[in-house]
Amino acid sequence: MQAGEGPMSLQPAGRWHNCWSVESLLGPLLPLFDRERAAGNPLALGVLVHTAGSTYRKPGAVMLIAANGDYSGLLSGGCLEGDLRQYALSVIETGEPRIVSYDLSGPDDLLWGLGLGCEGAMRILLLRVGPDTDWQPLTHLTRALAEHCPTAVGVVLESSWPALPIGAIALPQAIATASLPPNLSPQARETLGGPRVQVALSESVQSGRVGWLEGQSPFWKLFVLPLSLPPKLLLLGAGPDAAPIVNFAAGVNWKVTLVDHRPAYADSSHFPSAERVVLARPEELANAVDLAQFSAAVVMSHHLPSDLSYLRILADAPIPYIGLLGPAPRREKLLGDLGKTAQRLRARLHAPVGLALGGRSPESIALAIVAEIHAFVHGADGKPWDSGGPRDVKRRPNDGTLGLANRISE
Repeated sequence: MQAGEGPMSLQPAGRWHNCWSVESLLGPLLPLFDRERAAGNPLALGVLVHTAGSTYRKPGAVMLIAANGDYSGLLSGGCLEGDLRQYALSVIETGEPRIVSYDLSGPDDLLWGLGLGCEGAMRILLLRVGPDTDWQPLTHLTRALAEHCPTAVGVVLESSWPALPIGAIALPQAIATASLPPNLSPQARETLGGPRVQVALSESVQSGRVGWLEGQSPFWKLFVLPLSLPPKLLLLGAGPDAAPIVNFAAGVNWKVTLVDHRPAYADSSHFPSAERVVLARPEELANAVDLAQFSAAVVMSHHLPSDLSYLRILADAPIPYIGLLGPAPRREKLLGDLGKTAQRLRARLHAPVGLALGGRSPESIALAIVAEIHAFVHGADGKPWDSGGPRDVKRRPNDGTLGLANRISE
């Protein structure tokens, strides 16, 4: 078998102790990354590449560690990060990637004094990112995140091929050779930028799963990581009760757009955490925003004619989740007024919107709404973790519009 040959393996979906899926959250890492890049300081990128048993995060989770010890992101509940930081400082100083393993399934956990009780094991790759490699793969990932463009990257985890060292990065074809180490042989460069690796990156984007690609003679193994794009939420109505929804959604790194026809409400200063606030009449909705980019929409103008116009347009929009604020009688009146159009809406309509969490304050209602949408985009049913599996929610392919998490488990 020639170098570069080998199977692409996507990790199968399955259930673990407290979640069905895991996101590779990049957003929380950006402030530290921007700060250190502006100062020209290299950082250590930590990537969780393998787990077994019960662990806090799953493969694809990432974190950043700066040379001064500051870090962003979590790979555990915060107990391993201090120990991992010591290894990261060495990686930053030497530039040599390192794989750190933790086994919390036995008495060694207690001997370390961590006492985590997770009863799982994990392998973490630490890789230096800095000016010498154009900050890749973070440069590519952050640009894709800003453009809300799905993508994936690969990193060599194992290699018996000196010309293709551990830590070498594979990027999409357009920039595939931009950050390859200068000492890579032409064959190694051709391998990382070649069609098989590009197919593996593309498959990872489409599936939303992490994966592995192997080559033989000489042996190498590539870990493939898709970028998990955050959901985009559309709020149709920018009244005062929309503010806590925006705040909760921003707290889980979602992107929120608000639309309202009232200038006093469509004021961006009222929603500093929102991505966009649009002043437009309900019947202009389809021209005011690109409806195809949203994972969910919530109709909450508190104005019956406006809500009716919004629902009429949303009936023909590709948004998979549509929430409607208000009691059941109001819902039925609106659906009745829609006539036959309602049939194109009912299967996606969540009304009254939100989980039954209790509480009637704007904050309580906002929490219930965001919680239900969160469960929907993650394929869960909003029940306690030990009460069963996720509901069968039909979705489009992982084109990034749903911000679906990487469905992986071991």
